[in-house]
Amino acid sequence: MKLLVLSHACVTPVNQQFFAEIEEQTGWEITIIVPKKWKNDYNNVIFPKRWKTFRGKIIELPVLISGSVPLHFYFATFLSILRDLQPDFIYVHHEPYAAATAQLYLANFISGQKPISFFTWQNILKHYPFPFNYSEKFVLENSAIAFSGSYSAAEVLLQKGFKGKSILLPASVDPLIYQPQIESNTSLKTELQASASEVLIGYMGRIVEEKGLKTLLYALKTIINLSWRLIVVGSGNYMSTFDAIAQECKISDRITHLGFIPHQNAPQYLSAFDILVLPSETRKNWKEQFGRVTIEAIACGTPVIGSDSGEIPNLINKTGGGLTFPETQADVLANRITQLIEDIDLRHELAAKGRSVVLNEYSNQVIGQRFVQGINECTGAI
Repeated sequence: MKLLVLSHACVTPVNQQFFAEIEEQTGWEITIIVPKKWKNDYNNVIFPKRWKTFRGKIIELPVLISGSVPLHFYFATFLSILRDLQPDFIYVHHEPYAAATAQLYLANFISGQKPISFFTWQNILKHYPFPFNYSEKFVLENSAIAFSGSYSAAEVLLQKGFKGKSILLPASVDPLIYQPQIESNTSLKTELQASASEVLIGYMGRIVEEKGLKTLLYALKTIINLSWRLIVVGSGNYMSTFDAIAQECKISDRITHLGFIPHQNAPQYLSAFDILVLPSETRKNWKEQFGRVTIEAIACGTPVIGSDSGEIPNLINKTGGGLTFPETQADVLANRITQLIEDIDLRHELAAKGRSVVLNEYSNQVIGQRFVQGINECTGAI
């Protein structure tokens, strides 16, 4: 089986790990097309690197509008690549309305229509202007199957008129990487704490308004009498507002900003946290699509407190790895944080239960098997 993958995310080597797992399971010949350079969510320009266990071919192509997931497109027609590779199946790891998706689908249509699929996280029904509405319709009508990151994303596909098979393909983790980092945890924890009694409350993600950080600050303001420290990992355009609110709440001295950290270093920080908080807040055109850091933290043995935005409560309830609260409700969030600060046994109980479920249901191996089965059924390989 020859599998061709188009994925801007695979510029970051850890995202190739999933396809390394597919290689291990199947022996398939996998080729991944990635941008020659990419501007990530933290406004850093990154260049493709190979994941240590991925053996397949990586094709680097220049793109226009680097950094825009829906608008970027490649300086390529893809026709020569399809002719040379002759793939048995094509997986476009992009939304159906994206410009790059339309590019590869059009090339495939012209060159002979091999089985092709796309991936979607979109969990809110949106209607796009010309030409995106036409290209999305074309993609939906010419897809052998679709892969959806959540049940709500699959429901949106139905609302858009997709008549094919949709396979649930949530985010996954490598349990050998995302696991409790016991030795490094102790030293890093000591480094982050101002005193040994401090409970480390972590936030890891983009610093933007819709992530609910104002609610988190207001919640922490009401429990200033407890011993805690907030560790913020990430960057974004809300940083100055965040700092102003923290100063207004008189808790600036209880917050440590670490800024952006490389993806490969995330497990040691997630392991060092006592609690991870994901207080996302739904907007008219956005709600949390998955909250991957939720399963990453739980896999590292850290319980999560998450809002009820999008997929977050479903993940927490399914794994049993944390507590939820109604989004924007700072008083309830404060109660949840207090509960976990004061009850270390509950923290350990939630972490142990959640990690077990994540390993059984969200590992690369398990999700990879689902991906492989979907492609095999589509191509008649089984």
